[in-house]
Amino acid sequence: MKKLIFLLLISVQGLFAQVQFEAKVSKQSLGLNERLRIDFSMNGDGDNFSPPSFEGFRVIAGPSQQVSQSWINGKSSFNKTYSYFLLPLQKGALTIKQATIEINGQVYKTMPVKINVTNAVEQPRDPNDTQISADEALHLVAEVSKTNPYINEPITVVYKLYFSYNIGISNWRELDKPKYNDFWSQNIDIKQLVAEEGRYNGEKYRYVTLRKTVLYPQKSGKLLIEPLSLDIDVQLPTNRRNIFGQVQVVEDHKRVSAGAKTISVKALPEAGKPEDFSGAVGRFTFKVAPSKTNLKSGESLDLEVSVSGNGNLKLFTLPKPIVPSALEMYDPVHNEQVATPLSGMTGKIADKYTIIPQYKGKYPIKPMQFSYFDLGSKTYKTITSPEIMINVMEGPMATNEAVAATTGETKKAILSTAQFKFIKLKTDLKSMKHKDFYGSGLFYILSLFPFLCIPVIVLFKKKKEALDGDLVGNKIRLSNKLAKKYLTEAKNEIGNKGPFYIALEKAMHNFLKAKLNIETSEMSKDNIKVLLESRNANLETVKDFINLTENCELARYAPSTSAAIQQDYDKAVAIISDLEKQIS
Repeated sequence: MKKLIFLLLISVQGLFAQVQFEAKVSKQSLGLNERLRIDFSMNGDGDNFSPPSFEGFRVIAGPSQQVSQSWINGKSSFNKTYSYFLLPLQKGALTIKQATIEINGQVYKTMPVKINVTNAVEQPRDPNDTQISADEALHLVAEVSKTNPYINEPITVVYKLYFSYNIGISNWRELDKPKYNDFWSQNIDIKQLVAEEGRYNGEKYRYVTLRKTVLYPQKSGKLLIEPLSLDIDVQLPTNRRNIFGQVQVVEDHKRVSAGAKTISVKALPEAGKPEDFSGAVGRFTFKVAPSKTNLKSGESLDLEVSVSGNGNLKLFTLPKPIVPSALEMYDPVHNEQVATPLSGMTGKIADKYTIIPQYKGKYPIKPMQFSYFDLGSKTYKTITSPEIMINVMEGPMATNEAVAATTGETKKAILSTAQFKFIKLKTDLKSMKHKDFYGSGLFYILSLFPFLCIPVIVLFKKKKEALDGDLVGNKIRLSNKLAKKYLTEAKNEIGNKGPFYIALEKAMHNFLKAKLNIETSEMSKDNIKVLLESRNANLETVKDFINLTENCELARYAPSTSAAIQQDYDKAVAIISDLEKQIS
């Protein structure tokens, strides 16, 4: 009987034992270069363990699992632990979110853990270990071509990683990308990294060029280029050797930063600045060329206004021609043939106007002017195009109003072709005899028309009921409609940075909701990438789409120019168009 009671007590104790699932860390505060151990332990045998995302950390080891079970004085204890080793990716207060486990059919969660990450700390080394220090063997340098340019004068930033001959590099990751606030920027692709020999602080090193960027400052004053930071995996030799006499190598990591750079930008001089100056800086040639000057009324000609040379070609507007009212001119087609090497933009931009004359005669296109700031002479220069005479050889003669609008003069003489224009030469007489409406064919058609509409109404009603019942289809159509609406709204708000980027972000989100049939809550970066790639979207287009949506929030508060906003709008239209074609 006593034995039965004892077993019953053990069963009741096991039934009402409280399940514990908690997260334990090796330290609450650590340096940027220190490792953190976190253990997720439980006193029950659980399944379906789900770790947190470890945002702000990189997992360098784990998970490792340990299970222990013991009996002490007739009481059993059980413990299962999942362990991870983490490396922080940034400074500040970071939070490790909840992990989940399923025990006896019930889901348990850990409490979030807050970790404070400080600057890198000096770590003690083994006095018997004389390996090379990564601090002395790695240097990240940002080489700036010019630190006191004019507004819209190109400068280059080249990031080079110098490393000693004694160490090896296996991999690196970008921790902080450089930010170029108040600059127009263009990265130059580096297809292959090549190690070269060079000098750093007078000593020989090897180096690789990681990034090249061309910058055009958009305002005067002191502008800051935020640094590039890398996390690098290195192999360092020690004084130890293996049984074959080979030097032993240890794995280590090093965080390096190029440091922030300050650029002092000079404003363009006010003295001698032309009234028509639109911000062009560099050295240019200006040309206005018609496709032909002799044509007939109704024929068309193309008038190309172009600027070519070296300078900020994408950051100013071309002058617009002024033509007589007898020449109908349409909105231009803009074309850019611009390359951006390390020396800055070079090439040609052009606006091509289609012009159609309405009347016979000769019509002048006034001379046009283009002004720019020449960096060589530090002065403003103006180029004037010659007057162009358009000769329309055949066609109707212009009325006195058209002539006045074209020449600016008022002529009282009436042209011969218009002398008898007031006399009506054609009649529209109607017969006095007409049939009654009652009994006519139209009468019977209108009488039967309501009955003929009944099948159409029935079909329309069934179609409407089918559409109302198609919840998924209606949601897709609504999202598609909203995407077009917000894209149009973004186009209308190009002059207003905040509303523009809000509308652009909504347009891109609704486009995804329409194409992928997803909700806003599902729009994570990884989920969007997986869904688009599963629909055969191009990887580069997917990357551009994600980058643009991420930059919309940042660009809303960062300084930017109308040219940069127009560039983001054109990029969004191009990406949506490409995805429209690629998604199957």
